[in-house]
Amino acid sequence: MSHRKTLLAASIIAGLWCVSGALYAQDNSQTSSQANQQNSAEKANKEKIKELSTITVTGIRSSQELSLDTKRADNTHVEVVSAEDIGKLPAKNVADTLQRLPGVNISSSSASEGAFDEVDRVSLRGTNPSMTQTTINGHTVATGDWFVLNQVQTVGRSVSYSLLPSEIVSQVVVHKTSEASLLEGGSAGSVDIVTRKPLEYAKEFTAEASIGGVYADLPGTTKPQFSGLFNYKSPDNTFGVLGQAFYEERSLQREGQEVVGGYNSTTLNGKTYYYPNEIGNAFFTQTRKREGGAFDVEFKPSDNLTLDLNGFYSLMKADNYNRNYMLWTSSVLGAGGQLTNVQTQGNVITHADLAPGTNAPYGIYDQISRPGAASRTWYVALDAAWKVTDKLSFHGQAGTTHGAGDSPHQNVLELGENNAGSGGWQMNGLGTPISWYEGAVNNSPSTMVPSAGWIFGEQSIHMVDKENWVQGDGELDFDGPMSSLQFGARYSSHTRQSLEDIAQGPLNGMPTQAQLPAGGYGNYPGDFGSQLGATVPGSVWFYTPSQLATIDGQFANRNPVTRFYWNDIYSVKEKDSAVYLQANFDGDRWGGNVGVRYVHTGETINDATTSPDASASSAIGPITTSAFGPYYWNTIKHSYNKVLPSANLKFDLTDDVIARMAVSQTLTRPDYSAMAGSVSLDDLTHTGAGGNPALKPLISTNFDGALEWYFAPRGLLSASVYNMSLHNYVNFGDVNRVYKDIQASTLAGHDVFSTYTVTVPSNVNGNVKGVELAYIQPIGKNFGVETNYTFASAHADNGQPLEGTSKHTFNASVYFENDLFNARLAYTYRSSFYDTVSHGANYFQAGVGNLAFSAGYKITDWMSVTFDAMNLNNPKWRYYYQDNNTFGKQPYAFYVNGRQYYFNLRFKF
Repeated sequence: MSHRKTLLAASIIAGLWCVSGALYAQDNSQTSSQANQQNSAEKANKEKIKELSTITVTGIRSSQELSLDTKRADNTHVEVVSAEDIGKLPAKNVADTLQRLPGVNISSSSASEGAFDEVDRVSLRGTNPSMTQTTINGHTVATGDWFVLNQVQTVGRSVSYSLLPSEIVSQVVVHKTSEASLLEGGSAGSVDIVTRKPLEYAKEFTAEASIGGVYADLPGTTKPQFSGLFNYKSPDNTFGVLGQAFYEERSLQREGQEVVGGYNSTTLNGKTYYYPNEIGNAFFTQTRKREGGAFDVEFKPSDNLTLDLNGFYSLMKADNYNRNYMLWTSSVLGAGGQLTNVQTQGNVITHADLAPGTNAPYGIYDQISRPGAASRTWYVALDAAWKVTDKLSFHGQAGTTHGAGDSPHQNVLELGENNAGSGGWQMNGLGTPISWYEGAVNNSPSTMVPSAGWIFGEQSIHMVDKENWVQGDGELDFDGPMSSLQFGARYSSHTRQSLEDIAQGPLNGMPTQAQLPAGGYGNYPGDFGSQLGATVPGSVWFYTPSQLATIDGQFANRNPVTRFYWNDIYSVKEKDSAVYLQANFDGDRWGGNVGVRYVHTGETINDATTSPDASASSAIGPITTSAFGPYYWNTIKHSYNKVLPSANLKFDLTDDVIARMAVSQTLTRPDYSAMAGSVSLDDLTHTGAGGNPALKPLISTNFDGALEWYFAPRGLLSASVYNMSLHNYVNFGDVNRVYKDIQASTLAGHDVFSTYTVTVPSNVNGNVKGVELAYIQPIGKNFGVETNYTFASAHADNGQPLEGTSKHTFNASVYFENDLFNARLAYTYRSSFYDTVSHGANYFQAGVGNLAFSAGYKITDWMSVTFDAMNLNNPKWRYYYQDNNTFGKQPYAFYVNGRQYYFNLRFKF
């Protein structure tokens, strides 16, 4: 244990005990009977909130009141959303709702795939999503991703919220400060999704259903939506069973522009300039089908014992087809072509035409179909709650959770296009796509050059994320300022791995143009790019997914041995154990807790490299069966222990004003791909990139202070400040390592080892600090307004930005509700943030705002109609490179996904 942590733990414990002692001394005139009355009042208040939080709560106003009452009563800094909040917000998954809360950021992608029309990741207070722990009923939930890069390359610890429909939720609690009793893993905080329980319902029988559809305006299609719930509980409230099911389809069409090849350099008049390479029309289509359900069986064999078996399953079928028709500038210049009519800004060529007359293709065209792409998650958990006496209670839980991401096929055809043609571009800044042209005809395959293309794409990918766990918790109640003592232990075994990957290539060379299908193809929309504001080639042709499957089935080499792509296989196994002790305090107008959590982690990391890893306990190889070169399968083992102290303090300054303060240390384990990512090497330049199995866990020392004024029922004005001092934050850096030089070894006839400069994830220190402001105002009987703003300032000590940090986040919504009708209009905005590294440069998402609307009308006591409109302002998602050492800040991608309109009939009996 470090000296710094020891001092922090000691100061927390000493400070809280001193405060409790002083306050106890101040109130020593209070008799034991008065103290008992005080504790009884606190418990009664908590029981009232528990009673209010049942499914009987209806309406925006009552659910808002419940959320604020729960937040107000908690001794820690939390944000709360109730089931009816979700039902009456523009929300199609849990993340849609959470983005309305102060300090919460959302993103719609996890790797470099760009933004789609549904929120997918959640992060807190200007940090990356991996630093936010997501749990369901307090336990881990495994996850999966349907997009191939999230399965094998950018593999974080965040949860895909696209698998979590809002229908499963009773309440969501966002913990902004830590407690010893909370599961470790979220350095920035944690999100706990509380599901519905059968014995919480007021009636013996309850049935609910929602039937409707969603219209997506960009593809112009309507797809069905359904969810249903049935609940039974016995008249004596000792047995209950709940079942839920959901089936939701949605068509997705994304139109975009991507500078796939990044920015290449060329020399003009003896000076180095940069130009955009492979500027493309990116046309993505997909049908998403989310289906699954949940169950819960609750049994009370006696008044002091409750048993609960619950589970959840969600499958996202996500077949998709991506086409990208690109201007291939480097091909023309590499074959002797010339740039004419050149205009520059700084050292960037902002306008140029490509002189005709070369034999190199002016275009390159990728068509990628991914049938069978899918993600899934499920869990089963058994809970037992035993109240031994009025003072002593125990809770036990055991469970298993499993997630997966699948890409069984990528049917790919890459073709060169338009030999000896023409092309050029005009850059228009960061706000508008690049205008470009290439050739005169692109509405049929007649100008294709197959020999300049390739067949690529990884196959048979099955990513697995799974965990088994068991935990036990106890609580001993006391009379006096220390109201209870909590204690417990947890053990889990977690695995994240992808062990099969077949990278196809041409079987016997590329097909000739005569061997390609001559007809039956489709075309881009005639107005493609108009919503982006782009001037680009239109009506581009494309093969159908079935045509691509036929071509690859005939011309692709998918040999599972020779085409085994060891670069993208990995395995991380962790055995985590923890024990904790937490003292809770409730005094006259004050409360809090102090505790400590001890965590042990044992890691077994497997990755593949061209040379044995120096830190490996074993390395199998060289394995020489792959066409991608010989490799070693390394096994690296680590273990570490951490002591995580925490303390929370709450003061009721007046009947309506509350002050909070919290200090803690929290832990986040490194991303899986950061530890086990394969190392790719360039033998000519002796450079490379890859993972780093020697990474240490991130430890964050946190401070949080908040002031809350509950000036009216359903009214709140609050301000909070926070600071996270990050030790061992994971960022990218260059290290020198010795590897086998394959090229030199082949020439020499024996092994040659060289020193390579490798860019890998590295531990650095950093800091995040900020301010949160929130205002919730009821207006009369039927109206209300909610708004919040978060400022976050973040940096890493190596001068790099911190991933996921938006300096400004803003939310505002207004609502109306009476006995029959409700409506809400909501807007959210986040400023630009650092996303990842791409093509050797930092890659950012620009600021973007989103407008949504929801409305509902109660037709009868048992039937209502709802309408939700998402992405009403049709936001344009913009991305840009920023490399201050070379070409500065330049556009990378632009996307639009259109608007989505949901219409549903809801029934409740």
